[in-house]
Amino acid sequence: MNRALRFALLLVIGLAGLTYGASRWVQGETRTWFEKDLNLRAQLALAGARFELASSWRTAPDRLDDVLVSLAQDERIMGAAACSPEGKLLARSAEFPRAVSGTDVVLRIEREGADPRFGHWTRTELLPGGEVHLAALPLADADGPLGYLLLAQDLSFVARREDQARIFLAVAFGVLALLASLMTLFLSRMSWRHWSEELRRILRGGHERKEFQPILSDVRELVDRLMEQEGRSWTPERLRETLRQRLSGERILVLANREPYVHQRDAAGRLQVMHPASGLVTALEPVLRACSGTWIAHGSGSADRETADRKGRLRVPPRPDGAPARPGEPGTYVLRRVWLEPAMEHGYYYGFANEGLWPLCHIAHTRPIFRSDDWRQYRAANERFVRAVLDEADADDPIVLVQDYHFALAPALIRRALPKATVIVFWHIPWPNAELFGICPYRNEILEGLLGASILGFHTQFHCNNFLDAVDRFLEARIDRERSAVVHRGRATLVQPYPISIEWPMDRLAGVPSAADSLRSVQEEHGIAPGVQLGIGVDRLDYTKGIEERLLAVERLFERHPRFLGRFTFVQLAAPSRTEIERYRDLNTQVETLVRRIDARFAMAGWHPLVLRLAHHEPPEVFRHLRAADLCYVSSLHDGMNLVAKEFVAARDDERGVLILSQFTGAARELTEALVVNPYNLDEAADALAAALDMPAEEQAARMGSMRSYLAEFNVYRWAGRMLIDASRLRRKERLFENFSDPEAAVVGVP
Repeated sequence: MNRALRFALLLVIGLAGLTYGASRWVQGETRTWFEKDLNLRAQLALAGARFELASSWRTAPDRLDDVLVSLAQDERIMGAAACSPEGKLLARSAEFPRAVSGTDVVLRIEREGADPRFGHWTRTELLPGGEVHLAALPLADADGPLGYLLLAQDLSFVARREDQARIFLAVAFGVLALLASLMTLFLSRMSWRHWSEELRRILRGGHERKEFQPILSDVRELVDRLMEQEGRSWTPERLRETLRQRLSGERILVLANREPYVHQRDAAGRLQVMHPASGLVTALEPVLRACSGTWIAHGSGSADRETADRKGRLRVPPRPDGAPARPGEPGTYVLRRVWLEPAMEHGYYYGFANEGLWPLCHIAHTRPIFRSDDWRQYRAANERFVRAVLDEADADDPIVLVQDYHFALAPALIRRALPKATVIVFWHIPWPNAELFGICPYRNEILEGLLGASILGFHTQFHCNNFLDAVDRFLEARIDRERSAVVHRGRATLVQPYPISIEWPMDRLAGVPSAADSLRSVQEEHGIAPGVQLGIGVDRLDYTKGIEERLLAVERLFERHPRFLGRFTFVQLAAPSRTEIERYRDLNTQVETLVRRIDARFAMAGWHPLVLRLAHHEPPEVFRHLRAADLCYVSSLHDGMNLVAKEFVAARDDERGVLILSQFTGAARELTEALVVNPYNLDEAADALAAALDMPAEEQAARMGSMRSYLAEFNVYRWAGRMLIDASRLRRKERLFENFSDPEAAVVGVP
């Protein structure tokens, strides 16, 4: 033991020395990298403004101030100035450090023997406000030298990142030293075999379900890195601040087929406000409440016309009596409803969008159907919705967020009418591989329509790659895979992953009973005896959601683990959807038949294995079930994200319950503490159900607490904020490089 302790002590000392040396090296290299980056940024800034500077220097010196102010808009450039070859200050932006003298800079250049016709001069200066990187870049025209462009760039961020790097290295080497020391002591007392068994037991958390134990290191590293960069969490206030600072507080126009509030008349003629069962609405509605703006959507409710003005506008969220909100009420925005004739709705929505594009993009074994009449209606509907966008735009460069597969043609139509618009498209469903996408007879039109966007977002990098492959195969376009951009017909489109999320905290949880009260009410509602464990599934009735596979997994649970007979009931809330389509009507019948068969096989007096509720459920009712359940099973066969999984986690403020998640959802890449399964493997899914029902409360709390922490940071405000930040950078670059002939210049520097 003494030898082991001495070895551990020497190891700690050695690692401490290594930490110090590594931190010094990292500091030096980091400083060099940042200075090179700043030098390059200075040269790019000069290249972008060289023509305007040269033309103003001799003929219109009064315009130099405007050019310098434009240069100083870059997020790292503090200020800019212009001086003559002798050092006389000709013009400067307001933020350029007054402690910097043009004469002093020229004298230093001469002392160091720099030739003003070549290269440039840079120095790092410590000024009263902190470190500043100064660059003096010579400017000349055909008649000879004009002088120097002086750029001052803030270096305070370098010191912060150096401190972060040192802290990271110290912690990493400290943890490494501690682990190595403990390992040395452990090996001195234990045999290799015993140590290996103990390590496996610890990694399993004391349980035998290693196939469901998540590997968290990659996700946690990503969280830590992004938290260091962001500095603080995303909230509605921060999103509003970002919009104000980055995009001058401009209103956002959202184009989506589904409206966030539907007005209906019930059988008694009473006005009702309904919330659609839509993940898109769940995600976007908090963003509009935070940022204000206009939501343009199809008015589908029976009372939608009577609650809107003659142009289809009303303020939302509605008041408690269903009436439109009043201007100035907090969290209000404008809903603009677009009216469609039955024939157009049938061809555009039920036909091309949901019998064509929906099955094409979801690998769920339903054959896509493409009809030329549906395509004509789809194109006409896109044109009608775009006219509404143009009607709501109050400038020639609005910010338009186009949502999902219903509007694949809209980006190019908007771009044609408003060339300066910033169009962000988010595709909420998967994008298929190029071979599968080639089935669509209108593939080129769809790709060209989407490439009218400034930014095209998907949930995952995999879907981005599929889209780039489709463009590469079917269009004449230049693809920059390093920057993930497409240049087509003189315009660049960024193709980026933006995993969507939910608001945090969720306003819709206000008023939902506690977990204990929710459980009692759900038990009473469905006739479930106390002590019976409860599972929950919440979905639209759609063949991509794997509802049949989910019910078969419950049946397989009772076959493989009969101890749960009489002790577990699974409740499925399924909102009927797209019932005009035959495939959806067939699914309704198949699900009801399956439930009856399983119930007839296993039901006992006072107990049923399955409870099926085919109806629309308002958010309070959904969250009451989620809060009551012992487990939630999301079994999608192919899904972009699936926000129900995240809603279940958000609902569990008691940190109880287990999430079982299909590996074919985007959420499975983020919520790694869930039990991730292949929904087609019924044995695996049944074992996951059993594992969830047997899971100790401590393990449930650990998994749920970790997922809740993740969602608190990676919420929908971050999702929207990242897209708006990228849009602001792209807009700034486009304006800076608008005189360039290379369309790729506009995407330089946009992540």
